[in-house]
Amino acid sequence: MEKRKDVIRQAMAEFLDIPKDLVLDLPKVTVVGRNELYIENHRGIIEYNLNRLRVNLSRGFLEIEGSGLEIRALMADEMKVTGEVTAIRYLD
Repeated sequence: MEKRKDVIRQAMAEFLDIPKDLVLDLPKVTVVGRNELYIENHRGIIEYNLNRLRVNLSRGFLEIEGSGLEIRALMADEMKVTGEVTAIRYLD
């Protein structure tokens, strides 16, 4: 049933030309070089240390690996991370 709702929402977003991240509650990740990362539409932090950050998403989670990772800004649904990013993975 949930998949059917997603298909309808996606079709509606395409028809009305609305960004899918708003309608489908998808994460939006913006990477600036290797040292800065913006994450929007997250659901909280699962794990955090200087080498790994795991962020909960509406479906699955996002894993960021690197060195000297630091959360510079944290709001209800977005965050800014700095440090040397070596890997970004989406996991279910």
